[in-house]
Parts: sequence; structure tokens; C-alpha cells
Amino acid sequence: MVNAKLAFFVLLLSASVIGQENVIVNENERTIEEVVPEVESEVIITSEASSPRPDDVESVAPVEIIPSAPLEVRSGKYQLQDGLSEGPVDLEAVNIGNDPANGQSQRQLLNPTTTSATNNEYAHIDGRVLPETSYQNNGQSYVITNARLQQIRGNFLYWFYDQGGSENLGDYQRDIHTSTPQIHKNFNFQLPFFGFRFNYTRISMNGYIQFSDPPDHYTYPLSFPVRDWPQINDPSFIGIFFSKCRIGSMRPEEPDPRRPGVYFRMDRDLQTRTDQLGVEMRERIMWDVREGVIGSETFFPKHAVTVTWKNMSFAGGIDNSLFMTNTFQMVLATDEVFTYAIFNYLEINWSSHTEAGGDTTNGEGGVPAYIGFNAGNGTQSYEYKPYSQASVLRDLTGRGWANGFPGRHIFRIDEKILMGTCNKDIDGANLPLMFAPESGNMLGGTIVNITGPCFNPDDRITCRFDTEAVIGAVVDTNRAICVQPRFWHNGYARFEIAINNEPYKWKGKYFVETPATATEKIFFTDNSVHERYPSEIKITWDRFNLTSNLNVQLQIGLWGYKEVTIRPQLEFIDMIETGVSNTGEYVINPQNFRTRENFMHQDMQFGFLQINLTTPEVYKGVSISPVLWSRPIPLGWYFAPQWERLHGQRWSQTMCNNWLRTDRFLKNFASQVPVCPCTLEHALLDKGRFMPDLACDKDTNPTCRYHWGAIHCVRSGGPSAEGSGQQCCYDKNGFLMMSYDQMWGSRPLRSHDFGYTPYNEANKVPSLSNWFHDMIPFYQCCMWQEEQAVGCETFRFERRPSQDCVAFQAPGVAGIFGDPHIVTFDDLQYTFNGKGEYVLVRVDQPQIKLDVQGRFEQVSRNIYGQVNATHLTSVVAASNNSVPIEVRLRPSHSQWRYRLDVFADNKRIYFDRSALRVQYFPGVTVYQPMYILNQSEIVIMFSSGAGIEVIENKGFMSARVYLPWTYVNQTRGLFGNWSFDINDDFTRPDGIISPVDLNNFQSAHRDFAQHWQLGDREVKDIGVALFTREYGRTAAYYNDNQFIPNFIKEPADFLPANRSFDVTRATEICQDSYQCRYDYGMTLNRDMAEFTKNYLASITNIKETNNRRVISCGVLETPRFGRKSNFFFTPGTRVNFECNQDFILIGDKRRVCEENGRWNLPDYGYTECLRNQEYSSRTLGATWGIITAVMLPIVIVLICIGWRILKRRKAEEKEEIDYMIKTRAIDPDESVKVNSDDESIPYKKESAEDSPLPTEPVKVEDAPFNYGVYPAQPFEARSFEPAGYNAQPYNESGLPETEVGLPDAEVRLPETGQSKNQERPWSGETEIN
Repeated sequence: MVNAKLAFFVLLLSASVIGQENVIVNENERTIEEVVPEVESEVIITSEASSPRPDDVESVAPVEIIPSAPLEVRSGKYQLQDGLSEGPVDLEAVNIGNDPANGQSQRQLLNPTTTSATNNEYAHIDGRVLPETSYQNNGQSYVITNARLQQIRGNFLYWFYDQGGSENLGDYQRDIHTSTPQIHKNFNFQLPFFGFRFNYTRISMNGYIQFSDPPDHYTYPLSFPVRDWPQINDPSFIGIFFSKCRIGSMRPEEPDPRRPGVYFRMDRDLQTRTDQLGVEMRERIMWDVREGVIGSETFFPKHAVTVTWKNMSFAGGIDNSLFMTNTFQMVLATDEVFTYAIFNYLEINWSSHTEAGGDTTNGEGGVPAYIGFNAGNGTQSYEYKPYSQASVLRDLTGRGWANGFPGRHIFRIDEKILMGTCNKDIDGANLPLMFAPESGNMLGGTIVNITGPCFNPDDRITCRFDTEAVIGAVVDTNRAICVQPRFWHNGYARFEIAINNEPYKWKGKYFVETPATATEKIFFTDNSVHERYPSEIKITWDRFNLTSNLNVQLQIGLWGYKEVTIRPQLEFIDMIETGVSNTGEYVINPQNFRTRENFMHQDMQFGFLQINLTTPEVYKGVSISPVLWSRPIPLGWYFAPQWERLHGQRWSQTMCNNWLRTDRFLKNFASQVPVCPCTLEHALLDKGRFMPDLACDKDTNPTCRYHWGAIHCVRSGGPSAEGSGQQCCYDKNGFLMMSYDQMWGSRPLRSHDFGYTPYNEANKVPSLSNWFHDMIPFYQCCMWQEEQAVGCETFRFERRPSQDCVAFQAPGVAGIFGDPHIVTFDDLQYTFNGKGEYVLVRVDQPQIKLDVQGRFEQVSRNIYGQVNATHLTSVVAASNNSVPIEVRLRPSHSQWRYRLDVFADNKRIYFDRSALRVQYFPGVTVYQPMYILNQSEIVIMFSSGAGIEVIENKGFMSARVYLPWTYVNQTRGLFGNWSFDINDDFTRPDGIISPVDLNNFQSAHRDFAQHWQLGDREVKDIGVALFTREYGRTAAYYNDNQFIPNFIKEPADFLPANRSFDVTRATEICQDSYQCRYDYGMTLNRDMAEFTKNYLASITNIKETNNRRVISCGVLETPRFGRKSNFFFTPGTRVNFECNQDFILIGDKRRVCEENGRWNLPDYGYTECLRNQEYSSRTLGATWGIITAVMLPIVIVLICIGWRILKRRKAEEKEEIDYMIKTRAIDPDESVKVNSDDESIPYKKESAEDSPLPTEPVKVEDAPFNYGVYPAQPFEARSFEPAGYNAQPYNESGLPETEVGLPDAEVRLPETGQSKNQERPWSGETEIN
């Protein structure tokens, strides 16, 4: 009896299978409402749960720590489960011919038209009948239990039904068969896939779902993307088993009686569903994805699609090959931002169809099925190696290990394809490593989850970040974890892992965030941490960032930083608190640390708070604890009592003075930084030298803690040659704020926030050196003192003074846009429609090198056919030794999330997280403006000051290049020679200057622009193409010298007469812009035409703004203890000075900025504010000075008069004496008296007293006068004469000789050796012997 029933069952089943192949249906007969969500009823249960389940399945999973779970192997077989059994069921021993009393076997062999009779609440879900989505448990919303979640997650395949619904077909797609291998399905939601977004799909019998038309035929092996696109269709598809299939047959012993074929079900709006199927589908997918794919810990599915190919055979086989079948299932889950694909391979018995070279019996040999993803439209693809199109394809059923299941493979597929499961069979030197998070704080402690190789429990995992290796821990087969070590640099670092003694084969790039710009993990609710003596400091954090176990104990530590040697020092200072509950908030009481004495760390003035686990979790003997770091904070709240004991009450002044002495010994850096623009308008248009300062940004952070009153600040895009940087802040009027006016003004920076190579030395560490040299001194000298304190003014005026903008020179600008239209640096406008890759700007000098290149591709077709015009689709740039940066336009259908693709050093980079908005590479900084969220604008800044701005708008791309004046007369290329002369803009690589004819597009194309085409080999004066090459597309692929564009300028001249409406329309839209009229006439795309018009106006306005020089009178210092009426510095500005209370102003009360850019000279002296006492002292001094100044000339005059009078009196006395001498006779005997006992000294006889007798008689003789000659004497004679008496010789008449016209006598002393008796004339003196 049993055998009879079995035979009848086999016949019935065969009839149903054969009948499927002959059914012809119209795929449009069914509406989208008839497609009911599919749930798999085939269950696999293991002896234990794969991993611990959280208590609340609705809660968010941990971000960094994945709970430990035992590694286990789950069965890949499937079964029907009625929900009665909670334990494992062994399918290996199932035998149809066994005793019918075996209840388990009866449940496995169910009639295709019936379901198992169950008596539990899950029977309608786990059976074969599609449940109603309106089902609720006794009128209440369904709530899933942990036991039920574990049960359904223990099944390998998801639910799919072959009964129920309006036609009693469940999820079965009877419209798919050999004659109609695919049908169309509308999603009514957005499914992000590989950069595109789709709201529909086509379900194919051939093991894939696709979103666009395939080519007419395929050539094996398959290769995607199709290189000949768009001539040949390049389909967008998800291929779980891309091979020609046909619906197979089931053998009688098949455990699953559901009919062979394709099953499809959509489950929409899972986030709001309350029915049992909706809730269980949501929770099952959510936890399978979260625990199966790293980085998906917050994923919450919104929509799901389940497609099952059951018992599919290969096309072209013999009849018996129908029993050679494969069964596999694809589950797509999305929240309309992220999309995950789960591939479940239950059975693979054949690998290729006959057209691909497979045999007709077993489907072996030839080219196996393609497994992977293709984005379509000639963009990008991902082939799942080594399984795709390889003989190891059969291993798919035993690989993957997602959620502990062999045969389950998970991928993230929204933007790029990321493998979520391990790959055991691949080998190579540079295997792709998937890890999350992809970035972390430079200080270390980030838990990095790793997927790539398959791990064994006893494997030794080594993770190497650049040059530092750390030991990791195995979590399960698919996952290992490592703790990021501390870095001393920012930007991308090499990240590699090795297993046991193998080399580092799995590699990736890990982004290191600076401490000041890293994702903020610890928050301060107010400004108390910045004060000297705060009463309390309240901190908060996301408690799920540490662990999902909210009952763990945490500890809060304090770290500090200093630079006292050449090596930077980041050291632990103190434990703030231990045993803190993970509640997400804590209040620090600074009074608890007043008595601390940290002698070794008292010179640490800033640092960080750190939160980690008190008891780290241990994985295979490796201690793992995630770490949360705060942003840099001053440590006055902690060290103030110690500093007070060390330096006294005025400790901030003492510490400021110490810093001033130290900073004066360091090298002056101000000359290395760029000059600030005078106005915010100029600062925003200098894309090559200045970028937004994230600490004071008008779009994202208008707080401006360190620059009160500023609305926006900019910083230099990279460090100078000495590692310094510039900062320029602007007030609400758009004018530069200077430190000479207020403490909140702009300040140059000794250390740039990005640091400087080699990074691990003092003064060069990212963020930390900047805080040590520039931020903490601002606290000590200004924020913790008065603005007009001596230390603050020294900081503002001497050590960190603002540089005025007198010497600022706006950059030169050139641009390209539209079809494409070019505006050179010298403002020459022309049109060039080449097709290929060309040089936009090239500078090749020993000190300055710059290459900017553009790719032009043909514009898409319009309603009249092909368009003979091109547009810009990619820009790449490199300078000096920087890495090349490429910005590429994404296809219009793939712009739902990102508008532009950015490649740095041939690797795609993204800017969708706050910590990744600014990315620094050697020699170049790349950033997305803070107000942009979709990568529609990218700015590239080189260390030389050159900048490139790339903008996307409605599917069209434009670029502007900004160059400082150091590039004048250095540039070549399509943007011309920047020489302020348009006549030499058409300079070719060989130096020949082509004539400029703006009305002749053909001459510009043939004689000039085409000479700047790039190739795959480097050419002198042109260079080599720097673009990232994908899928073998070289420069030759894009260059088309046979392409002949339209050279006619006006639509009225190149459009046919029957299109006069288009000519009129072009004039209405574009008015006087010929570029706009040309673009509209060629493309009939109004968006493109308007974009061309707006961009032309934009670059014209930029040039006019940059040419409008701002005249600045420079710095006008605010007097100490005073203030200015305004801080303007442009001509016509009148500044009035005032003094603080109890101060008196002296000097000019007003200064005026004159037209020549100079402040007027003070009439009453430079302005000062003096205290009353100082003013009185200075006034008294001035009074005495005035008195002295007045009296001194009088005294001098009186002295002069007195001297003249005295001189006159002396002259009169002399005359009187001379007269007396002249009028009386001389008696020689009375004129002298000789004392023989004394030395022979001539003297005048003064009295009549007796004199000693001479030793020898005096002999006086008269002789003829010998003028000027004395007779020789044996000794020198001296004469003694009364004051005012001049002896004169007398003649014979008794009168002086001078009165009778004789010349003055020349007196000559006697020479030795002459006779004593030699006679000499008497000259009125007495010779004494």
C-alpha cells in the first residue's frame, strides 16, 4: 500500500513538473500587489545557537566589540519544520522506504498540495502556505521572543512558499519558464546597487536578477563591464549563479516536495510591519546582517526581496540531466541607503551549460557559471573569485560560513561590493581586506573588525598598521579583531594582517584621524572644562560605543602631552574614576584633585579624557578593550591647585612668561606662511591656499570658541616648508580680524594641525604640536588672563601677531565647462570639442611642477540622434611629489548618493563622514565643502598654493584652476600661458604660438588644442596621462582623432531650417551667451545650457572680484588700556580712540585711512592711554620740560651777556695795563731781583724788598737789534710777567718797536755750545745768570 501511494505521488509530481515547461503566460498579467512576501519554510537547526543573542532584539548592536561565540559548523541541508521540535534534526538518515511510523520522516515528505498538520502558533509561518500579512496574534501586534528568533535564525534558507495567495501558488513564479526566461517586477522602493538605484528588477531563470538590457549574445568566459559599451549593452545585474538554466525535476526521494522553479517575494515596509511574518523577517534579516557583516551594527532593514531557484538544471542537457539540479537563494535587504545580499547555496551538482562548453549529461567542463555583480553602463564590476567561472565553484556550498552556515555568503552591495564573509580558496600577494571601522583616532584604541581570510580558533593573528604590529584575536571563522595602536601621523596608513607564520597577504588602507578632527566620542555639555577653576565638569558618551553590555564597569583616565625632548610624550596622569556604570554620563568634581601632587606631570598643560572598560574582555588570551578619547582639552581644572602652590596666585602669568621666554628661542616662522586676504570674499575664492577652519566654520561650526565675533575662519590647506600654518578670521562685515585689535583676531600657527614629516618629532605631531605651541599659550596668556594683560599683549603683538593683508595677491583663475568652453588665465574664451584626454595646465620648472589633465567624452544622444560635441567627464592633477588626485563624473543613474568619484593614488575615497571631510596626503589636501553632502564639489589643494575646484551640477561637470602669482609665465596647455596677454595663450608644446581667432573653432581645434592630447607614454613638454585605469581602458580607449565635432558657433547657422523653434528657444534661454546657445543647439538640454550660462557668469565674477584689489592701510594698533571705534582698515575709515575708565588719552584721538593706503600722520603724537598717576607724572615732567625749554635760552643769553661783559672788562683792564707800561720808563735794576741760592728763575720784581746779591755781576749791553734771534745761552731762560703784561722791545727813542713799524721779534732759544759772551739784543727782559 505504501509503495502504491509512493508511485502515485511520483507520477503526480512528474506531471506537474513536465506541465510547467509548456505553460505560456503573459508577464504583464500579474500586478505588483499580487506579489506577496516570501519566507522560507526550510529549516536547519544546530545543537547550539551560533552566537549569544542580545536580550532586546530591537536594540542597537555594539559598534566595535562583537560578543564572543563558539565556532561551529552548521549543516547545509534543509528540511520542513513544523515548529514542534526545538532540537536538531538529522537529515542524513532519512529513508523514504523506512517505517512509516517514523514521524520525522513523515514531516519531511509532504504532498505538494498540502502542508504539514501542526498545532503550534508558528505553523502558518513555517509551512508551505503563504501567510496573510494582515495576521496578528489575537488582534495584537506580534512580539518575537528570543527563543523564536534563535529558532528561525537556525534555518539555512529563508521562507518561500508554493501555496496560498490568490492563485494558490504562493511565491512560485509560473510565468518563468523556458519560453519566457524572465519577468519584470516593480519594487516601489529604491534599491541601491553598485552606485545606482533601482525601483524595479527583472527576475531571470538563469540565476540572476538584472536591471538593464543584456547584450544580444554572450561570449564565454564572461567579462564585465562590457568594453564596447554603449555600442553593445552592458547589463546591470546581481548574479548568484549566472548560467543558462532550465527548470529541473525532482527525484522521488527529494526531502522538499515544493515544486522546482523560481520563487519570488517582496517584504516591504518591514520597519512598520506588525504581523508575524513581517516582524520575523525584519528581525531575522537584521541580526543575520549585523552579525554576519562587519560595519553593519546599526543596519535596520526596511525592505527585503527573496528569490529562490529550486532544482534548476542546465540548458542543453539530455532529458536525464533534468535530475541534475542546483538549489540556491538570494536575499536582498535594504534601508534605501545600504543594501546587503545574502547568497545561500544549498546544492550545486552542475557548473556549466552546453553553450559554455559543458557536457550534456552532468553539466561539467566548459566555463562554469559567473558569480558576481555588474553595475552596468560600462562602469564597474565585481567577480567573486576564485569561485566564479572556475572549477572550485562547487565549493560554494562548503564555504562562506556567514552566521556559522557553510554555503552562506554575504555582501554589501550599495556603493561598492564588500565581501562580508571569508574566502578560504583565494591566494595572492595583495588580497582585499575588509575591515570596519575604516578610520580611527590617532591616539589609538579603536577596535578594528576584520574579514577576509577564514580563521581557525587557534590561529595567531598579527595586524600591522604601517610599521607597528599588534596581536589580534579570532572571534569566529569570518571575523577577527585588532586594537589600533597609537600613531604619530594622520592620513592613510597601510593595514595588513598575517595568519600564523604566513606573510602579510591581506591588505587595505586605514585612515588615521587627527585628535582635533576625529569623530567626537566624549562630549562636554558646557564650557566648564575651559575654565581655570570650574565647580564641575559634566561629560557624556554613547554607551553603545563601548559594548552592548550596559552592566559593565568603566574607568575614566586623564592623559597629558608635552614636548620637552625631541620625542613627543603622551603619558598617563591620573585615574579620574573607576567602577563607573555605563550610563552614558558622568560628572567630574575638580575639588577631588586639589591635593594631588603630580610632580612628573606638572608641566603638562593640555591632554585628553579616556574611557575604557575596567575589566577588558579576553578573546583567546588577548585582552581587548575599546577606548573612547575626548578632543584636546586644557588641564587647568586639574592642575590649577598644583600650579598655584608652585607659582603662586598668578600662576597663569608666570606660565605665560615662561612660554614667552621659550618661544623667543624658536625659529621665526611668519615668513613661511601665506598672507591673509583682506576680505572673506577673497578668502573663499582662494581655493589653492585656504580652506575652511573646522573650529570656526560658517556652515558647520559657527561657535568660534577661540575667535568670538568671527563668522568664518580659514586655514592654510597644508603645512609650510617649516611645518607652520596660517589662520585668517573674518567678522560679520567680512573684514580680516587682527590680533592688534583684539585677542580673538587671526593668528599664525607655529605647528599646522596636519603635522609635518617625519611626524614623530616635537613640533611636528598632528594636532598635539599645534595645541602645545599655539593653543595652550592662548589659554595661559589671554583666556586665563585679561585681554590687556602684559602677557596677552605680548602674545598678540609679538609672538602670534596677525599679518595684515597689504601684500595679498589674489590668484589667477581659469576654467572649463559645458561643451567644453574654456576661459584661460588671461581671460581668453574659446570652445574646443576634442574627444580624449588633454593637458589643461602644465608647469615643468625645477621648483614648481604641476599637471592638470582633463578627459572629454561625447555627449549623450538627443532626440535627433548623435551629438557631435563632447563634455568634461574627469579631471586629474598632481604637483611636485604629490599623489595624483582624480575626480570623475559618475553616470547620471548612479548619482543618487555620490555625484563624483574621487581617486587618490588609484584608490576610491569617500567624504561621507565628518572625520573624512578633509583628507591629507603627502603634498596635497583634498576636501569636500562642509555644506556638501553628496560629493558634488571637491577641492584639491597642493602645497605649492595651486588649487583645483571640481563641481557637478545636474549630470555635468566643470572645473576651475587657481594659481598664485609664482606661476606667472610658467603655464602651458589648454588654459594658456598666464602672461596677461591673450595673444600667446595658444602656445603649443613645441613653443609655436598659433594665431587666436575666436570665431574659428576649427583653427583652435586643429592648430592648437589637438596638440595637447595625452597618450599612454610620456612625451616631452606634454607628459603622460595620470588617470586611474580600470578594466584595461587606456588613453587610446578614450582618444578619438577621427571624431569631427561641430565647428559652427551659432545654432542659427548649424541647425536646419525646420528647427527654427530650437534657435528661438536657445536665444530665449541664453540671451547674450554664445556658449549657452551653442550647448542648447547641440544637446537640446536646457539644464546643460543654463549650467553653462551660470558657470560662465560665475567664473567671470570670480575674475572681476580677484582683480578688484582691496587697498589696506594695514595695522593700526589699539592703545593699551584703550579701544578703537572700529577695526576697519580701508581708505576713508575714521577710527576714534577711547580709553578705559580711570585712564586718560593722550595723542591723536582720531586717525584716518587715506586713499594712498596709509594712516594719516598723528598731529599730536601717537595715541596712548595713561593711568592718572602716570599722566600726572608725565604732565609734571612735561611742565618742567616746558619751563626748562623756555628758561634755558634765557639762561644761555644771560650767560652770554655776562661773558661778553666780563670779556669786555678784561679787555679794558688789559688796555689800561698796556697803557701804563707804555707810558713809564723801565729801570732794569728794579725789574728783577736774583736770589743766588735759588734756581735761576726769571721773575718780575714786585716789591722793593732787598734781594740777595747775584753770584756774578749782571752785564747789560746794548747792541744792534737782530730780529727774531736770541744769542746762544747756556740754559733756558724763563720770564715771569704780571698778568696782562706783554713785554715789548724799545727802540733808541724809548718807544716800543711796534709803534715805529718794526716787525714782531721772532724769539729763538739759544743753541747749546755758543759762547756765553755772545751779544744779543735786549728785548725788555733781564737775563739772569
